[in-house]
Amino acid sequence: MAGFRQRVPARMDIAMVAHPSVTVLVDLSEKDGLVHNAHGRCEHGSVVVGLAPGDFRAGGRVAGRGVECLQIRLSPVVAVAVLGASTELGGTVVSLEALWGRDAGRVEDRLRATASWDERFTIAVDVLRRRLDDRPSVDPEVAFAWWRMYTSQGRVRVGGLADEMGWSRKRLWSRFRSQIGLTPKRATQLVRFDHAAHLLAAGNAAARVAAASGYVDQSHLHREVKAFTGATPTVLAAAPWLAIDDVAWPTSFADLTPSSRPFHQVRAK
Repeated sequence: MAGFRQRVPARMDIAMVAHPSVTVLVDLSEKDGLVHNAHGRCEHGSVVVGLAPGDFRAGGRVAGRGVECLQIRLSPVVAVAVLGASTELGGTVVSLEALWGRDAGRVEDRLRATASWDERFTIAVDVLRRRLDDRPSVDPEVAFAWWRMYTSQGRVRVGGLADEMGWSRKRLWSRFRSQIGLTPKRATQLVRFDHAAHLLAAGNAAARVAAASGYVDQSHLHREVKAFTGATPTVLAAAPWLAIDDVAWPTSFADLTPSSRPFHQVRAK
């Protein structure tokens, strides 16, 4: 998780980039607050951005004036239990209140009552852990499949993964889709895209990124970027949402094992 505070009164308007996590944006602003726009639909206040890029292809954006928010990235395996939703979050943006009811407002009030980010992180971790402990999660096999996809940077073959698990491809496809909200193939594409997007943002040439990320060629990379964002690799490389990642999320989760600590706490202002 990361905390963001815009100190200047100017309006913030940042295009979001699809990411292999379910993103929770908790609005802690005192005035205008957070507005998320996707496909011409606006969500005010705290929102949950589901997996997959359906709303991003048309340029999903986060905007607001004097915004202060807590951004939480949840593995889809964890999000199923924490948010009480799975497939309905695929490619969508919904209000946190729609998922948590009155609890959403109570959590916002607790977080807003303290200006200390360390205290806010502690509160958020407590809330998430309680919800995680109280609700069923995905099948262990599905959790393992996601972990393999993520740690391989999307370069694992779905057929080989099913064999590794002792499942048929049909069973893996069905269970994964019903519990995570994406097909296994789409999930690997999303993870691979995220890896490529950050390489592009780091200044690497598209041809080198394509080779390093497992794409057939540069044209293949171009098509995938276009499909996920509606933009070219050149435009994606300059996306502000990616530019702040190294500050807000300095630790790569690619090396974490399933038993590692599920929350990473950083501040970005």
